[in-house]
Amino acid sequence: MTLTTSIESRIDTLLAQMTLAEKIGQMWQISGKIEDAEAIVRRGGVGSFLNVIGEDARELQRIAVEESRLGIPLLFGRDVIHGFRTIFPIPLGQAATFDPQIVREGARVAAREAAALELHWTFTPMLDIARDPRWGRIAEGCGEDPYLTAQMGVAMVEGFQGEDLGDPERIAACLKHYVGYSAAEGGRDYNTTWIPEGLLRDVYLPPFHAGVKAGAATLMSAFNDLNGIPTSGNAFTLRQILRDEWGFDGMVVSDWNSVIEMIPHGFAADEKDAAAKAIAAGVDMEMVSHSYVDHVESLIAEGVLSPDFIDAAVRAILRLKFRLGLFERPINNIDPEGVLLAEDHLRAARIAARESCVLLKNESALPLDRQFGKLAVVGPLADSGDDQLGCWAFDGRSDECRTPLAALREALGADRIIYHPGLPHARSHDTSGLPELAQTVGEADAIVLFVGEEAILSGEAHSRAFLDLPGAQEALIDVLSATGKPLIAVVMAGRSLVLSPILDKVDALLYAWHPGTMGGPAIADLLLGEASPSGRLPVTFPRSVGQIPLYYNYKNTGRPTPDDAPSIPTGTPLDPKNFTAGYLDVDHRPLFPFGYGLTYTTFEYSDLRLSTMRLGMGETLTATATLTNTGTRAATEVVQIYVRDLVGSVTRPIRELKGFQRVDLAPGASQDVTFTLHTDDLAFHNAAMQRITEPGKFHLWIAPHAADGLRGEFEIGRSA
Repeated sequence: MTLTTSIESRIDTLLAQMTLAEKIGQMWQISGKIEDAEAIVRRGGVGSFLNVIGEDARELQRIAVEESRLGIPLLFGRDVIHGFRTIFPIPLGQAATFDPQIVREGARVAAREAAALELHWTFTPMLDIARDPRWGRIAEGCGEDPYLTAQMGVAMVEGFQGEDLGDPERIAACLKHYVGYSAAEGGRDYNTTWIPEGLLRDVYLPPFHAGVKAGAATLMSAFNDLNGIPTSGNAFTLRQILRDEWGFDGMVVSDWNSVIEMIPHGFAADEKDAAAKAIAAGVDMEMVSHSYVDHVESLIAEGVLSPDFIDAAVRAILRLKFRLGLFERPINNIDPEGVLLAEDHLRAARIAARESCVLLKNESALPLDRQFGKLAVVGPLADSGDDQLGCWAFDGRSDECRTPLAALREALGADRIIYHPGLPHARSHDTSGLPELAQTVGEADAIVLFVGEEAILSGEAHSRAFLDLPGAQEALIDVLSATGKPLIAVVMAGRSLVLSPILDKVDALLYAWHPGTMGGPAIADLLLGEASPSGRLPVTFPRSVGQIPLYYNYKNTGRPTPDDAPSIPTGTPLDPKNFTAGYLDVDHRPLFPFGYGLTYTTFEYSDLRLSTMRLGMGETLTATATLTNTGTRAATEVVQIYVRDLVGSVTRPIRELKGFQRVDLAPGASQDVTFTLHTDDLAFHNAAMQRITEPGKFHLWIAPHAADGLRGEFEIGRSA
């Protein structure tokens, strides 16, 4: 008998013993240790708790396995998004590493620390493709590209779950938010989403499919209305695609209250109707709201719901508990001492923060010369542990953060650091301290300015209409720029910001996202040249908020805008010369393209070679280019490969990322970098929603980012 067969047999036995009330109880997740929690557990009236950890979790688990009729263990979940006590960069920052191993290790550390507090389940990775940085939850995902998001999402699943979900130091991952949540109109959280099925299948679904294939244990239905059907009541996505097409046998949980929120959506008449529609669609467990507990018995008695739906949901929940080993080991009893903030955890967080930082500009200002006299450290985010942690860091502690100010004082000596916050906080418009600032930094040889967003400005329900630096931060930059001293800006933020107003006022610009517990030492490593920046942008940076949505893999249109297009067309409607898909008042190109990032050296791409100019269906192409470090420092280059299908039965994007490699090179060294493409890698969904690769001509780039590279051409024939 296989392990899978054994689990299914045990589930059959348990289901046969369960009352309907006990089955329904398994389908409910309670938030917090509510007043009558112990009594509910004793009668088998709940299957999971949210945000109950440590001793409280142990006691509730003891009651479940020792005092309830069937002894079914509880499942304890919590949002462990980018670390537990050791906080790693926000997921958007982790995606900027373009390094799945770093992401995998971050998830492993988070799982190990969470498991020590009796947690079994986290609600991440967030695999929403975010093309609008006004949306606050862009911080929680991996950016705008399906391929990169899939790679990072798989790494997170593997890091949290390991090879054996029953390992006491592993926890279950949850793919969210399924699906299309990030495409909210206007970037406003919870807003309506309209996504044609082809776009859904080619852009928004692939990361979820990759996560399912990687073995993700659970999946979360989202808040949004997708094409008129709320995703927590959407049988097309939850049953047809997830269960029937992909074969997912894990458990689906609703997002917080999303079942009953189908009522204000106008999709369900009341809580009873909402429960019926969510269960019929395939939501196995209801998070927080209790429409299942209140109404499922009557829905079955009235014949509205089949008991088979309930058994299938409970089977999925029990399957997860068996796979986690909770029936054999309901309580971990791991001593958190020595696990939380372990030295190897802090070391991994420092590496992740360092590799996530993206150098966007450098006019010979970085790295700083350690021989200079004094360094001015300025800005409201230079010594703000809370903001350094970023959103979704419930268990991180600001007093355990190592800030940039502290790290630079440690590295250079406190006597060589001149510190001034500049503003009371990052959103402040109080400029009363600015007149004295120029005098304060007068003795410094260089200035490092820490600006950006406070952690509270990103995350759930934290959308922004404008993406400039908040408060009087631009005025702060003006004062410092006027000193004539080298000015290095370090931006901490949960999204891409509009940096056009400040770009020409600084000599170097390092984008650090919200870097987590070890952000300070990581940033100091880069500023002082202990390491060279290697992060790359996982999202396109706009010149203006008016360009949004702005993303690299757009469609060309019938009137694409050339780079040399005049700002105002010279033609008229009678002679539409220069009438293109651009703006009159801003360059149509991004400020920084997807995949962009500088290092402390320079790289040259040369000698693109393709293994063949023509291949048949089912065959493979290899593309090789030579990469040379033409500078004076060792560094890492993130080499990327893009393709374009020139003619399709439906129009195709101008570029699509198909792979990337991190390459370490010493000064003067060269290395061949090779990518392999199978014809299946070029497939898309046609108008009939068939996933196919079509014959025809393609462009290919091996490139440093999405707006550059060595270009080659190849063709796919109709048969091998």
